[in-house]
Amino acid sequence: MLIEEYPSLSARTIAQRVASGTVSARAILDAAFAALDKVEHEIHAFATIAREQAYAAADKVDGKIARKEAVGPLAGVPVAIKDLVLTKGIRTTFGSNLYADYIPDHDDIVVERLKAADAIIIGKTNVSEFGFGAHGNNLLFPATGNPWDTERSPGGSSAGSAAAVAAGICPIAIGSDGGGSVRLPAALSGLVGVKAAMGRVPLWPGCRDISLPGVSGWESIEHIGPLARDVADASLVLSVIAGPDPRDRWSIPCADINWTDIAPLPRGTKVLYWPTWHDQAIEQALKDATDKAVAHLAEACGLELVIGAPPQIDVHATFKTIVALETDLSGMEKLLKAKPLPVAKAVTDLLSETRPFVDATDAITARKAFVDEIAKVMSECDVILTPTLSVTAFAKDQDGPSMIDGKPIVPYEWCPFTSPFNLTGQPAASVPCGLVDGLPIGLQIIGPHLGDAKVLSAAAAFEAVLPNIGRPPIHA
Repeated sequence: MLIEEYPSLSARTIAQRVASGTVSARAILDAAFAALDKVEHEIHAFATIAREQAYAAADKVDGKIARKEAVGPLAGVPVAIKDLVLTKGIRTTFGSNLYADYIPDHDDIVVERLKAADAIIIGKTNVSEFGFGAHGNNLLFPATGNPWDTERSPGGSSAGSAAAVAAGICPIAIGSDGGGSVRLPAALSGLVGVKAAMGRVPLWPGCRDISLPGVSGWESIEHIGPLARDVADASLVLSVIAGPDPRDRWSIPCADINWTDIAPLPRGTKVLYWPTWHDQAIEQALKDATDKAVAHLAEACGLELVIGAPPQIDVHATFKTIVALETDLSGMEKLLKAKPLPVAKAVTDLLSETRPFVDATDAITARKAFVDEIAKVMSECDVILTPTLSVTAFAKDQDGPSMIDGKPIVPYEWCPFTSPFNLTGQPAASVPCGLVDGLPIGLQIIGPHLGDAKVLSAAAAFEAVLPNIGRPPIHA
């Protein structure tokens, strides 16, 4: 019975049942691995499965309960970890041949905190190489398939994390978001994905790990966040992983937020909706469906809705330059000389490009200008809404679509809405807002500086009135 029920259980329900002794953490883990074994051959969500370590952790939780010791808020909850996040004793490849056999001797802060909350790490999930790409392709593992259509991509780079949650293998997973890599796969996989404000969730060693050549980078734009099937589970994860740590100089206090008790969204909330990003292409059916969802939200939630457009600043070129500036290019070159192995085209393209100082300073200046403009926008509204991306799920063997509605597009024109808010550091989330041709689409919610509670409040309110999209065809 538990094996049949497990894929639909929330993290909250699992933790409550385990903590109360209604079910053991080991029994939950049996169900999780049964779910994984049923669908993994179709979706290829995992780079590494950590059965032995997971059962050892589950037995520790069950031992605590037997001794009547207190357990953490994620007691017995199976969690998958993106393969860019370090896990002590569990292989972490970064989706690259260059680190195919690397086993860290320490955990990332978020993994430390998940373990302290008695979550059970079941494995590492597939990514694009070093996170360079919003897909689940690399040269080390099979491409990750979307449970809604296994020949399509779940998006990325947190591809495997999204696929694992959507397929019912685990109720929550950890992703990282340097330009949309939590929000994009959430949208394409019918999930909730949250990027908290910069500094809310500490990063260490993560993108600051200079001991790993080529890995260090994206310090000012990278976030770690949850993928979940509902807002309450995502908030529960944030309650565990958020909060300052002295190892991360960017980390900030969270005393202003009670992550698991978010205030209801007040009627009259002023919402600015940007249905497009300048002249970037967008699938007409997706735009129509998102427009309809936003109109429904405005009526159902009593929103003051204003339709507008983003500031006229080319932040996409800026973002690309910031990525180059914050990537350990010298370390990558040295690593490739020491290990002349095949790497993804995105990596070789980045290494082949030159970035004169004037380009760098132009990008930094444009970023400042965009941050200033967004601050002005946010002074006149409570949240901004956009489509999360401009297309539905594309073929899994592609790095992204080359056309939208029959018209050619430039690379990454299909996801213009997310990376600007990595430049600003604002909190943002994607929630499911419907289906187009049987595939899920997402609505992005952007809050003001440090306005995480406002984003989660809006996400919870919208979740309550948007239609339930159901479960994907491939699920445990």
